[in-house]
Amino acid sequence: QVQLVESGGGLVQPGGSLRLSCAASGGTLDSYNIGWFRQAPGKEREGVSCIGRSDESTYYADSVKGRFTISRDNAKNTVYLQMNSLKPEDTAVYYCATTIFRVTSRTWTGQHLFGSWGQGTQVTVSS
Repeated sequence: QVQLVESGGGLVQPGGSLRLSCAASGGTLDSYNIGWFRQAPGKEREGVSCIGRSDESTYYADSVKGRFTISRDNAKNTVYLQMNSLKPEDTAVYYCATTIFRVTSRTWTGQHLFGSWGQGTQVTVSS
């Protein structure tokens, strides 16, 4: 089973940017759709974005559309989440996860579809 490691989190001021990375080992990411999820303190984990195996489909939560961009580099076995115009409400632990199941705009946020999860990386947006 593929292992995932997230990186790139940190403390950033409102309006700033961060790029999260999700690197895989023990397998190749090109076999999976990849999702990014986040969990803020006291809240349930929620879907942020998802990308298809060959970059053919991308999905975003309404709260991040136009600000976040998901991408993948299968040659580097890595998926990225570029986050711009960050807001304090983006503060959360961000996780990446894999799924072998085909996802659609209606199903990609279903966490039960995702098998392997990383340990998460903290993103804090604060002045």
